[in-house]
Amino acid sequence: MLYPLLRPLLFALDAERAHRLALLSLKIAPAGRRIAAGGPLSTNVAGMDFPTPLGMAAGFDKDAEVPDALLGLGFGFAEVGSITPLAQSGNPKPRLFRLVEDRAVINRMGFNNGGGDAAAKRLRQRLRGASRWNQSASGVVGINIGANKDASDRIADYAKMARLMAPLASYLAVNVSSPNTPGLRALQDEAALSELLDAVMAARNDAGPPIFLKVAPDLEPADIDAIARIAIEKKLGALMVSNTTISRPPLKSRHAGEGGGLSGAPLHDLALQRLRDFRKATGGQVPLVGIGGIASAQDAWQRIRAGASLVQLYSAMVYAGPGIARSINSGLVELMKRDGFASIAEAVGTE
Repeated sequence: MLYPLLRPLLFALDAERAHRLALLSLKIAPAGRRIAAGGPLSTNVAGMDFPTPLGMAAGFDKDAEVPDALLGLGFGFAEVGSITPLAQSGNPKPRLFRLVEDRAVINRMGFNNGGGDAAAKRLRQRLRGASRWNQSASGVVGINIGANKDASDRIADYAKMARLMAPLASYLAVNVSSPNTPGLRALQDEAALSELLDAVMAARNDAGPPIFLKVAPDLEPADIDAIARIAIEKKLGALMVSNTTISRPPLKSRHAGEGGGLSGAPLHDLALQRLRDFRKATGGQVPLVGIGGIASAQDAWQRIRAGASLVQLYSAMVYAGPGIARSINSGLVELMKRDGFASIAEAVGTE
């Protein structure tokens, strides 16, 4: 309720500095009450029980500093990262821009993070005293893994991260779709992607967590078909559709010309279409996570009806504040009742 009063003060700060302040606030604030398991929005995806299908996307908590605080805001799951084997500073600043008139964000962060070992230490600490699979105690926390910018063998970097993070993750999200690491999106090509996923699965081992694959919205139909085939063949836990876009729809903000990935409201239509494309290409054989331009319960419900078993947001919280998760959860309950569905799973793909 206070966020509308605080937002002008936060928006007076540089976007990256405001982001660090938000992380600090979550670290020191009393933990909120998590959404209870077994409620009306509960759903099971890839063998995991989610108290609500709404999650926090990767990028907010790059270093796994506040996953439990995010769960306390009402998110059904939190995804940390992207995390790379070695610490790296990312791209030169400024590299994060609010497009206020467009309710959007452009970032060219470049996988800035403190490295795998530091994040793993924090993740081990949060799991101390709780079984990794006791989600009522530890919650669903996915770990988004990436490769260092200057790695000579990027597939080896992903395998190293899978090996390190598998014991700590509810699921591993393989990020080959960031536009801010040169050449990374080439790993979405069919041969490279198949080789990458084989390496990650071997490093994770058969007893490890599910593998989710995060793809770009800027794909051609042939790319979509190839990725769908691989996802079915490799029995992926889910496809995450989608990351930020390098395309530029008409924008009003003075930052419209900045390079990097665009997220927020202008991504809505493209991300929704890509979700529909992947639903058709997979025939419903692989769960989908809908991401991009989700800012309301109606947006989330539309993505679920279009085929998403789970949804994520990030940019919308910049504009709506930390109460957005509970607001969307409440709205989803009402929309389920309105449309006569008894569960989230029952509504998936029914548009």
